[in-house]
Amino acid sequence: MKPHASTFATAEDVGLGLDGPAPSNEATRIRLLPLLLAIAVMLGITAWPGALARPSGAADHLAAMALFWAMSAGFVAGVGFRPRKLLIRLLLSPLACWLGVILAGLRLASLTA
Repeated sequence: MKPHASTFATAEDVGLGLDGPAPSNEATRIRLLPLLLAIAVMLGITAWPGALARPSGAADHLAAMALFWAMSAGFVAGVGFRPRKLLIRLLLSPLACWLGVILAGLRLASLTA
């Protein structure tokens, strides 16, 4: 019996590049430092959302965006996922996690100075 062909296009059919992690010779491994940093950012923002506010009380969207980027990169890199596309791999790397935290810290420090 011949398998039924799907009438829906898959990610591979349309070329979206959503075809899983990059091939690697080493096994997928947990990276503890980015994962712990992502958890700390998540808990910190949840417990103290006012930390992302300007002195006037308005939300600072640039600092929030940098911290959320750092959190996302920390979770993706921390659980060992490695995207195939180079740009996405760079945006969600452990280095990007640290860069996001540093940028948010610099932004928040410049607001209080």
